[in-house]
Amino acid sequence: MTSLAHQLKKLALPQNDRSLFSRHEVSSLLFDPKDAAAMDRSTFYALGCTGLEELLGIESAFLEFQNTLFSRASLTLERSVQSKEVNEKLDADISLFLTRLTPYFLLKPAHKCLEWLVHRFHIHLYNVDSLLACVLPYHNTNVFVRVVQLLKIQDPTSRWNWLQCLQVGKPGVPLSKGTLITHCYTDLSFMDFVCTLVTKSIQVTAPLNSRVVFSFYASTIVPALDAVDKVSNTIISKLLPYVQKGLKSSLSDYKAATYMIVCQLAVKVVMEASLVDSLAVHLSKSLLKEPVLAKEGLGCLIVLLQNQKEGAAGSRAFARLSSMPMLVPTLQAMAALHDVSPLLRYLLPHLIRSVFREDSGESENDELSVLESIVKSLRTLCLSCRLLLDEYLSQTDEDVSALDQRLLPLVHLLESRCCGALDHVLAGHVGDVGSEQRKRLFHRFLSLSVSSGKHQILGDSDTSLLLSLKHPQPAVRLSAVEHLMSAVTSQQSLDETFLKDAVTERLSDDVPEVVAAALKVLEVSWWAGPRGKWAESPGFCVNLLFCCCSYYYTFKLPPCSCVCVCVCLCVGEVWWNPESLDANTCCYLGLMCRVFGLLVSVGADGATAGGFRELLKLLVKVQLGERLHLFRFLCLLWGYRGNHGDQLDVKVGVVLQTQALYVGRALLGVQSDAALVQLSDAESPVVPSLLCCLSSPVREVRRAGLSALQSLSGASGSPFQPITERLLKTSEEIEADASYLSTALGVLHEECVSGKKKKLQAAMEQLLRCVQAPCCPSYSAAALLATLSRVNGQSVLAALLPVLDRLLEQSGPDTPALLRGEAELAQLVLGKFNEESAPLLAQDQKCLDLFVRALKASTQQHPDVHSCQVVALEQITKPFFSAIADEQVQQKLLSVVFDLLVESRSPLVANTISSVFKRISVDGQLVANELAPPDRPKVSATVQQTRRSKMKPQEGDGAGPGEGAVSWQRVTLILELLQFKKKLRRAQTLVPVLFSLLARSQEPCSEDHTNMEYTKQLLLSCLLNICNRLVAEGGAKALLEEEQFSVELVVQCVRASDVPQTHHHALLLLGAVAAIFPEKVLHNIMPIFTFMGANVLRLDDVYSFRVIENTLRAVIPALIQVGGSPTHLVAVVTRIMHVFVDALPHVPAHRRLPVLSELVTTLGPAHFLWVLMLLLFKQHAALSSGSTSDKDAALQTDVEFWISLSVHFLVTDQLTSLIEMMNFLLQLPDDKDDSEKHTTQTHTELIFNVEAHSSKELRHLKFLCISFIAELLASSSFIAKVRTEASRTPRVAFRLLEEVLRYIQSVARCVETNADKPTAKFWRVLLNKCYDVLDKVNALLPADSFLAVMRGLMGNELPSVRRKAMELLNNKLQQKTLWEEAQVPTRLRLTGDLLSIVGKSHAEGAEQAVNRQTALYSLKLLCRSFGGRHQEAFVPVLLRAVEVVTAGEEEKNVTGSALLCVAEVVSTLRALAIPQLPRLMPAVLQALSQRKELLSNEIYLLSAVTALQRVAETLPHFISPYLQDTTAQVCHLTRLLETSSSSSSSSSSSSSQLSLRLASLRSTLATRLPPRVLLPTLSRCYSSMVLDRKGQLGALMSILKEHINHMDKEQLSFHQSELTAFFLTALDFRAQHCQGDLEKTSQVEGSVIDALVAMVMKLSEVTFRPLFFKLCDWSKSSSSERLLTFFRLCDRIAERLKGLFVLFAGNLVKPFSELLRRSDSAHTDDPLFTSDSGERKTCLLLRYVLDCLHKLFLYDTQRFLSAERGHALLEPLVQQLENMVGGEQEYQQRVTQHLLPCVGQFSVALADDSQCKTLNYQILLKTRHPDSKVRFSSLLMLMEVASKLKENYMVLLPETIPFLAELMEDECEEVEQQVQKVVQEMENILGEPLQSYF
Repeated sequence: MTSLAHQLKKLALPQNDRSLFSRHEVSSLLFDPKDAAAMDRSTFYALGCTGLEELLGIESAFLEFQNTLFSRASLTLERSVQSKEVNEKLDADISLFLTRLTPYFLLKPAHKCLEWLVHRFHIHLYNVDSLLACVLPYHNTNVFVRVVQLLKIQDPTSRWNWLQCLQVGKPGVPLSKGTLITHCYTDLSFMDFVCTLVTKSIQVTAPLNSRVVFSFYASTIVPALDAVDKVSNTIISKLLPYVQKGLKSSLSDYKAATYMIVCQLAVKVVMEASLVDSLAVHLSKSLLKEPVLAKEGLGCLIVLLQNQKEGAAGSRAFARLSSMPMLVPTLQAMAALHDVSPLLRYLLPHLIRSVFREDSGESENDELSVLESIVKSLRTLCLSCRLLLDEYLSQTDEDVSALDQRLLPLVHLLESRCCGALDHVLAGHVGDVGSEQRKRLFHRFLSLSVSSGKHQILGDSDTSLLLSLKHPQPAVRLSAVEHLMSAVTSQQSLDETFLKDAVTERLSDDVPEVVAAALKVLEVSWWAGPRGKWAESPGFCVNLLFCCCSYYYTFKLPPCSCVCVCVCLCVGEVWWNPESLDANTCCYLGLMCRVFGLLVSVGADGATAGGFRELLKLLVKVQLGERLHLFRFLCLLWGYRGNHGDQLDVKVGVVLQTQALYVGRALLGVQSDAALVQLSDAESPVVPSLLCCLSSPVREVRRAGLSALQSLSGASGSPFQPITERLLKTSEEIEADASYLSTALGVLHEECVSGKKKKLQAAMEQLLRCVQAPCCPSYSAAALLATLSRVNGQSVLAALLPVLDRLLEQSGPDTPALLRGEAELAQLVLGKFNEESAPLLAQDQKCLDLFVRALKASTQQHPDVHSCQVVALEQITKPFFSAIADEQVQQKLLSVVFDLLVESRSPLVANTISSVFKRISVDGQLVANELAPPDRPKVSATVQQTRRSKMKPQEGDGAGPGEGAVSWQRVTLILELLQFKKKLRRAQTLVPVLFSLLARSQEPCSEDHTNMEYTKQLLLSCLLNICNRLVAEGGAKALLEEEQFSVELVVQCVRASDVPQTHHHALLLLGAVAAIFPEKVLHNIMPIFTFMGANVLRLDDVYSFRVIENTLRAVIPALIQVGGSPTHLVAVVTRIMHVFVDALPHVPAHRRLPVLSELVTTLGPAHFLWVLMLLLFKQHAALSSGSTSDKDAALQTDVEFWISLSVHFLVTDQLTSLIEMMNFLLQLPDDKDDSEKHTTQTHTELIFNVEAHSSKELRHLKFLCISFIAELLASSSFIAKVRTEASRTPRVAFRLLEEVLRYIQSVARCVETNADKPTAKFWRVLLNKCYDVLDKVNALLPADSFLAVMRGLMGNELPSVRRKAMELLNNKLQQKTLWEEAQVPTRLRLTGDLLSIVGKSHAEGAEQAVNRQTALYSLKLLCRSFGGRHQEAFVPVLLRAVEVVTAGEEEKNVTGSALLCVAEVVSTLRALAIPQLPRLMPAVLQALSQRKELLSNEIYLLSAVTALQRVAETLPHFISPYLQDTTAQVCHLTRLLETSSSSSSSSSSSSSQLSLRLASLRSTLATRLPPRVLLPTLSRCYSSMVLDRKGQLGALMSILKEHINHMDKEQLSFHQSELTAFFLTALDFRAQHCQGDLEKTSQVEGSVIDALVAMVMKLSEVTFRPLFFKLCDWSKSSSSERLLTFFRLCDRIAERLKGLFVLFAGNLVKPFSELLRRSDSAHTDDPLFTSDSGERKTCLLLRYVLDCLHKLFLYDTQRFLSAERGHALLEPLVQQLENMVGGEQEYQQRVTQHLLPCVGQFSVALADDSQCKTLNYQILLKTRHPDSKVRFSSLLMLMEVASKLKENYMVLLPETIPFLAELMEDECEEVEQQVQKVVQEMENILGEPLQSYF
């Protein structure tokens, strides 16, 4: 588009848009443009008003537009004719409306309003910006695309042209977010447009309604800033005003969007300091003004400070931030997840400086409080300390007096928060203090600190005390320790932690003097200070002791300090059970264990081992002086490893345990006998502790324990001696296997039980008493009881019951939690409830009560230790439960377990109870007692009783849980357990209770009813399981009582429920009951199946199908078992099948076949498949309605389904069912009026009640049956089954054939009876279907049986039956079956039967004629199949067929069939048919001569031609006597067929077949006959036809042409003279027989020339040359008409011979030239032809001459066109431009189609270039002819020459240009236009512009 066009486009007004004036299409948002054009304005107005009213219901602000944009006056307002002021006001209103509409754009009312604005105010043309501002936030919706498609934005200069992709792309594809963002940062005007949306929206819209705009604003600008490579200053300047507005805004959403943009700017670009400072100030103002988004605002400020230069933000923002009330809490919350250090780095310097300002006031106090809050809440201690110290040191001495008071709380706060950070900062400044003033200030700052002593500057080292203690020089360290000693002595202020760490660190010094000084400090501080705080850390004490001991032997320090330290640690009481000791004692024991472990481990070996041993002795002597205390302490160490409570806070590992055992062995080895007795006494823990060590998993511990036990073996009076002696005998086994101790103790216990070993028994009891003792630690008791795991029995359990009682009392919810050892001990005690101790539960009520208490103790004390409840449940095993002999105890336990199941909410408990119930063997009566109280009635006998119970008021019924009935929750849980219960004795006892509960579940609304359907399912499932179990065991009938089973109750349950799962369970139960009590189920069989049809069959799931399958398999065999008489059984089965068939339309399609096949399989397909099929037919007949196409489709679908159902079964079953169907059809009346005679069969009425259906439905049923049988027998699936079951098929097929024949006779009688009734057509169609069935059945029969049946049928009295039998035979014969030779004679016997039918008189009617035709056709097929090997058998057939043909009175159809039979028999018999030719050929030729009959019966004609063709093909050498007549008839028929084809627009199939047959016959005559016979015949035929049958000559010549093509060279050479004479005669046809009809003459002449050319193509050059010269001479003599024929012949020969014809054409140049001159009407007055059609003949001659010359020039490769010949032809050819002979139209056609190609090729063939120039010049001269047509044709010829010569025409161009220039100014417009085309074409041809030449 040019710039001017752009300017005009800009000046164009929207009102001039062409779409406004088009009423074919109107822009519309909601409607199609064409539909919108058909709607009036009032419709759009009503639509807009409706939308506005709906919007007013949402937002009342739209009310102001009711009187403007949506007023009645707007209907007539046309804005294109309004003033500028009116349009501006209108634009403002529209913009305001669209802005307010933005939040509601996606609503339907908004679309209605926009539709009105588009239609009336054309906002898509006038208000594009406002419209897009309204819809841009919804750019990712399809509605946005629809709005964009309304716009006119195709102009590239439009600011919205970038949206054009939505108009030309895929329809409905929304705008992508990426495209929007890219355009936003590439087009800053669009970015400004997006920002302006927000400012406009907040001016006119409520804040909540602007959220969509704020969201769009943020989601567009932020990604645009992120996507742009570099944020330029232009972008920043564009966004900055809107950022400032957003930060100043009080709208939180607007402010949040602005925060996001500021963050993105800060991340993307480094801004100038002034801009950063300005943004920080605005952010702080926004936070102070509206602290709603405090966290978001501070986060934005943090991002800004983090990504910009350090120090870019000034102090202005600080002043406002420090005034923010929620600053510190907000930062604290943010610091938990994010890094807030950038903001703190900005705030802290300003805060600290403000604290140090001279002017004090309220603001300073606020800032100080802010600083203190930051120090308290945030991790800024190191930074705060550094900044505070730097600022303090920068002050002067005069300023700090008042400052110290203000800073003192802050410094103390820093010390308390993190003393280490302050120490680190102070330590760093010690060496940096330079001037005296700074040093004074530093010391003054230290004085502010509570722990200032460690930072004091020591004079000796000029560094602080803290650094001096770590100084590398020993003297400095010693001086520092001494200073520390003086500080402790003078009680200076020192941090205790610092003092302890300093002393501990110096105790590890490598200089003895320093260590000695540190010990002195320790001693003084220990006795002078609070020792408890030092001793609270056992680790400190142990490490201190280790240091002391090490230095005692290393530096020979005085031991007094070490001893005093050691001794002073060992104070307090001692006891061996840490679980019952107080905290101080536990702390003491823990310290003792650590010290003991340290001394033992270090004293084992090494340089200092001796010293540590001495210390160990000292420790034992001082702290463990008493023997019992010592061994109690050792017992503590031996067993403490198993204490998970760790009250002593010490880890006793395997090494320490082993060392303690070896220490104990050593100590025991030096004890006296009395001491050993005391240590092994019952009150001593030594033996039990050692026994616990013997079960340790560590082998070394067991070895050490055995060695200690060996040392104790000397105590002869120990109560444990029998056990220890036996154990020591198996020490090797115990040492090798950790579990052997339990085995050994188990053996000892068995010996106690079996024998009378009182001492051993007493020893075992003493061990149990140790476990029972309250003072025994629980972990030791648990370990000891674990070693007694194989010690079981009632006495053992009885001994442990007090322990269990004590532990259960402590495990309550209100008591403190059990220790880990106590929980394990309780678990081990509960483990003693086993098979051996189970009888105690029945004997000791306390034992039972404790076990029940344990079952109810649900508190789990430790995560990895099960609760007592779970452990007790796990003890209820099958042996345990069986060992309880008392059923009341079992009942009690079951009741408690079920109570737990109801009350507990723990999945673990529920799973445990489930597993417990599965593994125990339970009596069914016990479970029954839990389901219902024993005194309750178990079941209502009948449904009636159940209903009566429902009607009675619930007075004493006990329906509620409080009245004796078991709650439904308990029942449900018990039933769930019963689902998978296998070990259930006497399950039959549950049946009455379950039926009672089932009856109760039918009662209305019990109190605890929650999910009754699920309960019903459980009840039904339990009953089913019981039945299945009893059936599997084989005693169902013996154990169950029939009256206990309320089948009616189950059926009622099915009826009352609408839940499919309940139905399934009920049906499965009924199926199971049917196998046990079939009679009981039989009474309710119909309600069951009725329900299945109405409900279950409609479900589409595998489970429902399995339920149906199982129900059928269970119920139906029982039904058949007690079905009674066959008639009654069929009636019942029919009713059941009725249910399934009626429900079939509602069954899912893919389930129908499996359901019905399962039904039939269960019933027995051989007996009941036919019933189902008939019911399906009846259903289709009753339901078929709708259009014909719908009916056909439904029928096709149903038939396919029926077939797929039928082929599911064996072939014999299917055929048996078909037989039953045929029997059923025979039992049906012929019509409804005859039904009174057929009402005796009950099952027939059930299948199809004639009285209840119309006659049409009766006929439909019959037709469906027969059609189905035919379709089934023809289906591929059925045939495949027949192949696999071929051996069993024939016998049943014979029976079916008999039934089909019976039914055919019945239907045939009905055809005759109803011939004159309206139903006649139905009976005929049904009969045909029956025949089709018969044909299909025959296919199933063996061949011999089939023929026997056919022969019988052909002898039937009914003609239709005879005809159908023959048709079936024909079908069989057409299958091309390979017949066995032994079967052929049987088939040949059929010829006699067929000949007898053919020989019958035709007087019996038309149907008899049809039968004769069929018989002839059958004979034809038999001859085709068997005639080749049995020719003699078909000679009578030929005789009979010839008789029919020769009989003149026969019907033509019969004659035609006979002719076809003759054709087949003759082709088969061959020589045997020769005697019949004298009779046959004249008859056939006579038949062909009867034209009227031929024209009226095409089939007859085709038959005759076929017969003639077969005879000629089979016996060509014997038809010479009839050859001329045959040829004449063939030509006559060919001409007749051509005439009929040209007269009729369409040709029938018979006509096309006739045409093929005639062509085959002509080919047979031309190729099968010798020339000596055929050529004279053709000559005679020509002589006769040329007189009065000229139209037949074409067919004759075609025979001759094909004959010549078929001749070999010798034959052609022999007959050439004869053929030449014939052709000379035939070529003279135009001259002698034209008679003025040029078209017919041309056709005949063309056929003659074609035949002659065929002969020429077979001649050699030697033989052709004399022939050609002879033809030349022939053309010159006699009439000039021969010139036409001759030159036409030359043209055809030139076309075929191409370049070879040039050799013979030299003599033609002069005649050509002469003829061209003589035919030129412009230069001669002597015409060539004087007749009336002379001009037409002249035109024809010119065409032939020009075409022939064109071919000569085209195929000239021999320089044929010499200069002389060229000169002779040049001028005559050019002169033809002026030859107007034939008129203007003929002239134009001749020039364009003949002359121009000839001259063009002539220019190419010219050998001399000068002649080309002459030719060109002669043509140019013609361009000056006065006649415009000649000039026009000359231009065409000039262009043709140029196109042929191409670049060679360049030499002729100079002389051509002047002529063309003249023609450019020609007076004829056509010539002038043609010149331009010629020049243009020449430029294309020559590749050079020619305009410069003009």
